[in-house]
Amino acid sequence: MKKRKQIEKKLSSSKKLVAKEVKEERLALLNMLEDIDEARKIVEEEKEKTEAIITNFTDGLLFFDKKGKLSLINLQASSFFKVKSEEVIGKSILELTKIPNLLPLVELLGKEIKGIFRKEIEIRENLVLEVNTIPTMKAEEKIGNLVILHDITRERIIERIKTEFVSLAAHQLRTPLSAIKWTMKMLLEGDLGPITDEQREFINKTYQSNERMIELINDLLDVARIEEGKYLYKPVFTNIEPIVKFVINSFKQEIEDRKIKLEFKKSFGVLPKAKVDIEKIRLVIQNLLENAVKYTKPGGDVTVSLKQIKDKIEFSIKDTGVGISQDQQKRIFTKFFRAANVVRMETDGSGLGLFIAKNIVEAHGGRIWFESEEEKGTTFYFNLPIKEEFGEFLKEF
Repeated sequence: MKKRKQIEKKLSSSKKLVAKEVKEERLALLNMLEDIDEARKIVEEEKEKTEAIITNFTDGLLFFDKKGKLSLINLQASSFFKVKSEEVIGKSILELTKIPNLLPLVELLGKEIKGIFRKEIEIRENLVLEVNTIPTMKAEEKIGNLVILHDITRERIIERIKTEFVSLAAHQLRTPLSAIKWTMKMLLEGDLGPITDEQREFINKTYQSNERMIELINDLLDVARIEEGKYLYKPVFTNIEPIVKFVINSFKQEIEDRKIKLEFKKSFGVLPKAKVDIEKIRLVIQNLLENAVKYTKPGGDVTVSLKQIKDKIEFSIKDTGVGISQDQQKRIFTKFFRAANVVRMETDGSGLGLFIAKNIVEAHGGRIWFESEEEKGTTFYFNLPIKEEFGEFLKEF
């Protein structure tokens, strides 16, 4: 009997212990569930915030998953293309080509959604978008591509107005400047009667200043045409070598006056012809040679080279001039930029020559670049493509 009571006492004690443990585990589980619920609420709140940001983002956003299907489009992007999200979500690039409003973007992105940086597309009148694509990674695995669309319509309208103003002002200025030029020329040549040496000196200075103004006006008109996309208008198949020699000969006197040694090198044999606007390519070479001669000290060297590298014709001009400082090299092809050391040497110059040269070369499908070290000289290069599909046509020349 005593033993039985002891067993019952132990059982009762065990039950109480188990009940206590169950109660503690229940409380722990409830606490855990509360924590999970709180964490879920936080996650949902963050998700809602992210969705709200994406939805109301001022730029258009599209996200394509790793299978190339559109899984997200925000309100701004829907507005740009005048489509509803339910019409496009889940569709592949190929399926999106069937939606006319999306066609310009889809053609730019390509089947594989290629990397794009600041490319412009015109969706419709008065809507120009700048497109960027960003590969999205998760733990070193690509999970898709984000497409960002920025509305640059206003900027392009302002640029067009500015270009139109520059073009109009330049045209209006060119006529009176030309009249001044010819009047000064008549005075210098004695067509209006004899003048003294002192008068000739002053008139000649005025004539040179007027010439610089005309050159600036012509540069501004060139820039205006470039920005309007109307710059190349007479492309023909021709050999580049005679163009280079013509420009070199036009600088012959200046080169001799500055006692600069100029050497022209070309690869052996006849170079293939390229399709170029002769006048514009001549202007590129002229700008590069003028800079090389102007910023090379008397007694220095200038080397002009012309050769074929694979499917391209490459032109280069190397000088032993003042060079370009490292901190200013990124701006060398921008409008109105002139390096500080160059300004100290030569006050004249519009800072438009290299900008114009770059646009001309790129309009021909070529590339322009340079290498430079301050006080050691600069080498400018540009190349022009030789297209094989014109091979038979070129043989006739």
